[in-house]
Amino acid sequence: MAGAAQLISWLRAEWGSLTRFNRSDRRWPMPFAAALSSGLPLLVGASFSHLDYGLISSLGGMLFLYLPETPMYHRMVVLLACAFALIASYAAGVISQLYPPATIPALTITAILVTMVSRYYCMPPPGSFFFVMAASIGAHTPGGILDVPLKVGLLTMGCLLASLIAFLYSLITLRRQPPRPIPPLPAPTFDFVVFDAVIIGLFVGIALALAHALQLVQPYWVPVSCLAVLQGMTLRAVWTKQIHRIVGTAIGLLLAWGVLLLPLSAWTIPLVMIALAFCIEMLIVRHYALAAIFITPLTILLVEAATLGQTSPAPLIAARFWDTVLGCLVGLLGGVCLHSPRFRATVSPLIRRLLPTGLTSTPPVP
Repeated sequence: MAGAAQLISWLRAEWGSLTRFNRSDRRWPMPFAAALSSGLPLLVGASFSHLDYGLISSLGGMLFLYLPETPMYHRMVVLLACAFALIASYAAGVISQLYPPATIPALTITAILVTMVSRYYCMPPPGSFFFVMAASIGAHTPGGILDVPLKVGLLTMGCLLASLIAFLYSLITLRRQPPRPIPPLPAPTFDFVVFDAVIIGLFVGIALALAHALQLVQPYWVPVSCLAVLQGMTLRAVWTKQIHRIVGTAIGLLLAWGVLLLPLSAWTIPLVMIALAFCIEMLIVRHYALAAIFITPLTILLVEAATLGQTSPAPLIAARFWDTVLGCLVGLLGGVCLHSPRFRATVSPLIRRLLPTGLTSTPPVP
């Protein structure tokens, strides 16, 4: 009886953790501006009968999500740095696909570097997520060497548009409410900045390697799902985020199925994606599983919109579900290692010996 009572108590605690809504003061202008940043490039692409170009620029529109709520000069400097990182990450992925065996090490190194920098500067969510996502999508978008400047240029134009929207949005919002003070950066530590980044990057690479070994049709989403789970700051957060992502994706696939069955055109696809992006930004700070319901069809459209109608959506839906499950399982394993004191005590000295001295000694932030 005691065991049954403990099980019931555990299930109740798990259910409460999974269904808890977080309070947020996020109002509709921010999600609306974020949706425009990713949706306007699609409308421009549709007007020129090149929706595929608009999809690449739309990925650059994700830059808006890194806009902090600090004074204007700090906002734009942060956005400029994030734009450079997003462009560089995407370029690394696009170049690596020219030689397919290089995609795994390229994505691993990219994940390590962007995670290290984002943790050094204590970047809030989404952190390194969209940098790795851009690199992963770029690494699995077919094209030749002459397509590299075009693709990188299109993403750069998306970043520029997002920066312009962020500037106009800041002009309006800063007149209505004062900016938040720039938070002081804590002194970086080896474990938080270097060790965590290396482990996260390695598991992102492992996730992609497994996807290639299993010969998945679209392996880019496996490392992205893995990273999304690994971003939990505690093992409990990792576990909760994994469940949220799997459940949200499963429900989101039903929504994606319905969306894909609609008679979508080059003009209606951008409108659907703008609506999905708005819902995501309204919900993601409140409940991750609900946001994942809308993330799933958005990401499918972000990559597959240019080829919709050419094949049945059923294989695409099934592939996305198993990609997410595989990525979440690898992410959970990585989270167990990341938050295990014994694993840290064993591996941390090895990383210190392998890395250059200047990288393992983290000086105070000026």
